[in-house]
Amino acid sequence: MVEFPDHRITVHLDELLVARGMTLVELSARVGVTVANLSILKNGHARALRFNTLTAICDALGCTPGDVLGLQELQAPHRAG
Repeated sequence: MVEFPDHRITVHLDELLVARGMTLVELSARVGVTVANLSILKNGHARALRFNTLTAICDALGCTPGDVLGLQELQAPHRAG
């Protein structure tokens, strides 16, 4: 039996913050979301993301949702040979 993760969504907040010279604390202040909740999102552990939060993140970082989120390709199961 092959087990797949719950999702294949990737979050690129680390790269965006570095590229803009911004800290998670600064993004938190601009977006109005706690550092703890942004950290959960940044580390890929969020279970949901409100569109208004995603919009605020995009506004603060000057990016699009596709810059913030990605989708990992589905990996074919490895077969023992």
